[in-house]
Amino acid sequence: MAVTTATPGVKPAKKQDDTRLAMFFIAPALLGFLVFMIWPTLRGLYLSFTKFNLLTPPEVNGLDNYVRMVQDPVFWNAMWVTLYYVIVNIAIQTVLALAIAVMMQRLTRRTWLRGAVLTPYLVSNVVAAMVFLWILDYQLGIGNWVLEQIGLNRIAFLADSAWVIPTIALINVWRHVGYTALLIFAGLQTIPETVYEAGRMDGAGEIAMFRRITVPLLRPIMALVLIITVVGSFQVFDTVAITTRGGPVDSSRVLQFYIYDMAFGRFQFGYASAMSVALLIVLVIITFVQYRLTRAESSDLA
Repeated sequence: MAVTTATPGVKPAKKQDDTRLAMFFIAPALLGFLVFMIWPTLRGLYLSFTKFNLLTPPEVNGLDNYVRMVQDPVFWNAMWVTLYYVIVNIAIQTVLALAIAVMMQRLTRRTWLRGAVLTPYLVSNVVAAMVFLWILDYQLGIGNWVLEQIGLNRIAFLADSAWVIPTIALINVWRHVGYTALLIFAGLQTIPETVYEAGRMDGAGEIAMFRRITVPLLRPIMALVLIITVVGSFQVFDTVAITTRGGPVDSSRVLQFYIYDMAFGRFQFGYASAMSVALLIVLVIITFVQYRLTRAESSDLA
């Protein structure tokens, strides 16, 4: 049995503690998180129990804002409109992003193609909304001109209650689908190629391997992507503010725009804060349910 002995006169090396160094680098982000996230959240929670219009100090009114919210038909309409938008946006965006990611994985992995897919995401929401507002204009938009040239009738995409939410959803799908596709593409890189080789040896085609290999092994990444996209979709605001401002007749008045209108249009910050808290609770519940149903904490690769 070997016995190790310390060299005389040489002190054993101490284990370096990097805690202080780590805290030094984390401090700026932590400070920003506390100042711009935690404090506004706590402040909004407090204001939700008050009557506040910026001109006078907040006056505590208990649950009055929440009672008003439950009895407000415009709030419930905004909630349903937002839910409709989320369903349309997530359904189209997820399917397209998954198809793009799989094609990049199975057909080509060129870097320039990933850059081209991501390009729309680099355009701000305001710019994208303004461009599509001009393209889809009923009288002068090139989109309706193309429809007319191929023998179809013009469509009031952003002025018809039946078309407005699907149109806004497609505008945001165009902008975000590339980013979502790259997230899924990154998840595809974690699937070993040997699994696909085994599938080919068993005679499985591309469609069969997609259903039986890709989709099951991609579940944790898809769960993360769905949580991110659903939370982001519930917070849609700028596209609506630029294109329709909630019209026609509240058919595109999503919850975020209603909160903004109450806070900065009518200066009812207490009621707007109460609706913001309600939206936060809804997002927490949806995220928890998604996390549990998709079993995001486990992977079939393990």
